[in-house]
Amino acid sequence: MSQSDQPDIIPPSPSATDYLIDPSGKPLIPDVADPIALFKEWMAAAREAEPNDSNAMSLATVDADGMPDVRIVLLKEVTEAGFVFFTNLESAKGQQLTETPKAALGFHWKSQRRQVRVRGTVMPVSEEAADEYFATRAAQSRISAIASDQSRPLADRAEFEQRVAELSEIFGDGPDIPRPEFWGGFRVVPVEIEFWQDQAFRMHDRLKFVRSNEGWTTGRLYP
Repeated sequence: MSQSDQPDIIPPSPSATDYLIDPSGKPLIPDVADPIALFKEWMAAAREAEPNDSNAMSLATVDADGMPDVRIVLLKEVTEAGFVFFTNLESAKGQQLTETPKAALGFHWKSQRRQVRVRGTVMPVSEEAADEYFATRAAQSRISAIASDQSRPLADRAEFEQRVAELSEIFGDGPDIPRPEFWGGFRVVPVEIEFWQDQAFRMHDRLKFVRSNEGWTTGRLYP
């Protein structure tokens, strides 16, 4: 098949007509002093509109060689202290964050045509916090977490399924499935948060917050 015969998989850039059919009319990002409060507003709007996983975020890390890595994880808490997610601490991301405790997050809400970018330092959550969240998970999700050697080679899918079956026999669906020591959480403590709102003709609106000892400073960015 020649290149000209291949079906298009990348959509074309919007034309002027496309923008006229779907005019922007989107508000600019408000001038506010508290980025966490604004993030919570955007997250609440996304939860109402996104078809699934409005709390999904890209998590970027680097390995020991400085090679970047990125994957999607789920945000489980956001406060003034930072953005929290949970994982297998022995996974690739767990090891990378332990060795280099810095990360970037990216949220993209297609229904809202919005993005948020976060950069910051990383610290583990307390064991008590990990226990508390682990206990809220469905029984099979807890069993899966125990059974999985996350990020490490798996010879056969059946091997993993067998582990899950054996642990299910031991624990059943009861509430007393213990959190394994290798499972916990991380908190990304933001030093920069950037909000992005789509506008027509790529004239997007961007507002960046930078944290200092005195608090947050803000500034607009060119699109």
